[in-house]
Amino acid sequence: MSAVDRLLDGPAADLARAVREREVTAVAVAEKALGRVRAAADRHGSYLWFAEDLALAQAAEVDRLVEHGENFPLAGVPLAVKDNIHVETLPSTAGSKILAGFVAAESATCVRRLVAAGAVVVGKTNCDEFGMGSSNESSAYRPVKNPWDPERVPGGSSGGSAAAVAARSAPLAIGTDTGGSVRQPASLCGLVGWKPTYGRVSRYGLIAFASSLDQAGAFARTVEDAALAFREMAGEDPRDSTSLRTPVPDVLGRMKKGVEGLRVGLLLEAEAEGGLAPDVRKSFEGTAELLRKAGATIVEVSVPRVPMAVPVYYLVATAEASSNLARFDGIRYGARRGDGDLASVYTGTRSAGFGPEVKRRILLGTFALSAGYQDAYYGRAERVRALLRRDFDAAFLKVDAILCPTSPETAFRFGAKTADPLQMYLADVFTVPASLAGLPALSVPSGLSSEGLPIGMQFIGPVDSEPVLFALARSVEEGAGVWTLKPPDAL
Repeated sequence: MSAVDRLLDGPAADLARAVREREVTAVAVAEKALGRVRAAADRHGSYLWFAEDLALAQAAEVDRLVEHGENFPLAGVPLAVKDNIHVETLPSTAGSKILAGFVAAESATCVRRLVAAGAVVVGKTNCDEFGMGSSNESSAYRPVKNPWDPERVPGGSSGGSAAAVAARSAPLAIGTDTGGSVRQPASLCGLVGWKPTYGRVSRYGLIAFASSLDQAGAFARTVEDAALAFREMAGEDPRDSTSLRTPVPDVLGRMKKGVEGLRVGLLLEAEAEGGLAPDVRKSFEGTAELLRKAGATIVEVSVPRVPMAVPVYYLVATAEASSNLARFDGIRYGARRGDGDLASVYTGTRSAGFGPEVKRRILLGTFALSAGYQDAYYGRAERVRALLRRDFDAAFLKVDAILCPTSPETAFRFGAKTADPLQMYLADVFTVPASLAGLPALSVPSGLSSEGLPIGMQFIGPVDSEPVLFALARSVEEGAGVWTLKPPDAL
């Protein structure tokens, strides 16, 4: 195995150091990574678009500036980008036929910031259409296979990004998390995945699904790599009116101080809800004990309205999707179907362009916002959402962070939930609460099931508590030791 291959299999931080110290060139890394990207697309369906010209140009620029003393924190690190996040000169379809042929004119703020830190974009990853799904089976192009077991899903909607990092085609990937779309696939693919405090990372350049929920996050194989991505992606953006103006918290500094003295709450509702797979329950209990031995205080804590989060989410998110997706009509950009009057073009384009899951959610959202029903459904959901935030506020008076499983089960087989949308939606039972409350949350690998499938644990914290979450995740990473394991079907 070559030095470049070893670096691509390892942490992004080590690869960046090797490029900065000129042990390898960013161009050599990019060339090798591009070969892996194509192999990953063929084997797992994880990529939709390749970025050869862009990657080689970005890598050459990194090498040029490194020679002149530039100290890039992510020098030459290959970066995979979910297909609902814009990258200049590359297609942005959000995994949908309705945006076929659309090419982004500029990159999203989060992409630009990572590239400015030395990262090199190698491709756009497959995803559930418009970010709507928990298995990556609703992509208009093809499903994504989990490198831990190709007969199982990688999670969704950012399943392509998760599979790309797990399979070793790129050490770092970004995705979007509306109700768990980074954290859940991170759990199912054995990765670290985080969602920031709402507004901490700019949404500019993301194709909107639900604007009060959508956030950009990242996948990495180590907690340190994930923290590096957070540091570079976070910060105020004048082009995003929802971005926070307060200083970005120091995640790397706090991470090194350990967890001694932190109070961690075990979510009572995780046990009360039932339905936890036995291996997930065992890992939940084991993670709590691991943190206790590391010096954290473990207590039980309740967030009473967690059981209401899924129905609330699927009213709020679908209502916002109904509004956001109205712009896709075949008139200004993307695919166009239908002839004759304007109504025929709208009907033909949207009927042919949107897949079944997107249509289902648009219909749900349109109904929830319709005259005579808005207050009974959408309005009531928003009121419960406010009460959920209060539940979290009360819990964080007692603890610094909350621990619960990221997903109630490990990766499931293809087709296991497609016939029953409700069962698919319940895959997000532990991830949507933090999204509704606008709180940061992070998933970290905590073990393997009896079938050899990854299990992830989730930490949820109050606003801007990312430093504490990364410190807790680092402790679990060191204690569980799962991050060093390579999936059986990796490249």
